[in-house]
Amino acid sequence: MIKVSDKISIGDGSPLALIAGPCVIESEEHVQFLAKEIGKIVGQFIFKASFDKANRSSVASYRGPGLKEGLRILKGVRDAGFPVLTDIHEAAQAGPVAEVADILQIPAFLCRQTDILVEAGKTGKIVNIKKGQFVAPHDIRLAVEKVASTGNHRILITERGSTFGYNNLVVDMRGIAIMRKTGYPVVFDATHSVQLPGAAGTASGGQPEFIEPLARAAVAAGSDAVFVEVHEAPERALSDGANALRLDQLGRLWRSLQRIRQAASEA
Repeated sequence: MIKVSDKISIGDGSPLALIAGPCVIESEEHVQFLAKEIGKIVGQFIFKASFDKANRSSVASYRGPGLKEGLRILKGVRDAGFPVLTDIHEAAQAGPVAEVADILQIPAFLCRQTDILVEAGKTGKIVNIKKGQFVAPHDIRLAVEKVASTGNHRILITERGSTFGYNNLVVDMRGIAIMRKTGYPVVFDATHSVQLPGAAGTASGGQPEFIEPLARAAVAAGSDAVFVEVHEAPERALSDGANALRLDQLGRLWRSLQRIRQAASEA
């Protein structure tokens, strides 16, 4: 079990955890709004937003406010009572981000980058490794071992789909069971799993209608937490709106997932 806060733990029989928020920080007002609204809907959760999206499809795409301003904004969210998760894209970012975030996230494209994994581990903070679309479930243990080599065993592994041809992802639910054999909690990223990478030309497309069925299947398969990017108006989102969950759909989804978790635990 990994303790995130006094009220949230992940794994080993803990209640299903939720990681939610916008893909990227659009403004201080927006993240404060979403944090409060998500909290009203689901209660305790971990807030997620990126201060920089360094892997956008186009050089012209919005990336976020950057490290300094982004961390200031995320600190405000944490000061409001919400645990915070955010990405790092360079090893040098691990230290500064650890001063604000409860969980340091390693983006899928960077999950084999030794320096980033080791520096994240050295902070002692929880490290969430997103399994790359190009990595087999049984191979992500090697990334886990890089973080664990620092003595830090506060590690999460996130499933976010696997590359299937061009501009498409599929989710193999066997991967959740395989990754749980590492002994670390597994998170299911329900919104990036329905992404269509690069399918919109200068941006990624998505199939949000499959968020709920895939999330339901993942929880039934044993996922310890669910990661959902949420926006009140996905059509206006500055990043990944095509695969985001609309805020007003979160409550129904979360209630459904909790019922499945309860049923699975009683089986």
